[in-house]
Amino acid sequence: MPGSIRIAVIDDHPMFREGAVQTLTCMDGIEVVGEGATAADALKVAKELHPDVMLLDISLPGGGVEAAASIARACPGVRAVMLTASESELDVASALQAGARGYILKGSSGTEVVESVRTVFRGGCYVTPGLAARSRIEMEKRSGSAGAKTASELTPREEEILTLVSRGMTNKEIADRLHLSERTVKHHMTNIMRKSNVRNRVEAMLMFCRKTGS
Repeated sequence: MPGSIRIAVIDDHPMFREGAVQTLTCMDGIEVVGEGATAADALKVAKELHPDVMLLDISLPGGGVEAAASIARACPGVRAVMLTASESELDVASALQAGARGYILKGSSGTEVVESVRTVFRGGCYVTPGLAARSRIEMEKRSGSAGAKTASELTPREEEILTLVSRGMTNKEIADRLHLSERTVKHHMTNIMRKSNVRNRVEAMLMFCRKTGS
């Protein structure tokens, strides 16, 4: 279907995978082009079919986070979204650090799954709102904030770098992409973290996800 978002679903539970495929197939503008059950399947589908978005269970045989990292390296045009039962903040952070562009729970409605897919397809990042809110509260507690803080306005270059960080790119990869020195990218990252009141790249990605997923 011309103009459709091409999706692959990788999950080792056949009934859930079939249900997800059926739900997505009924949605306008969505085309399911591949399925699989393991991390190896995920990488094979990514390389052979080049879907726009790939839904991955974090507990895949071979590792969902490992699959997301392999796909980010081998097929950067394929955007990985974790669709999982795990509400662990460590899993959220690990998935985003590995290059996943989204993290949604298996209890989510079909409408939310499609919303997350469309957000990620447009270049954004999406984390199930409840998980993102929990992460925000934890960040505020650690920073000693009594309430929500609004990040200062980022410059266009900082916004550009934060977008690339959300895609799991390293400072060196960002420097190469933007024709900057790695030292300049590090300087921008320092400014981004200071303005956004976050401590590291994962928290910066979560902040970006809340912004683009809102």
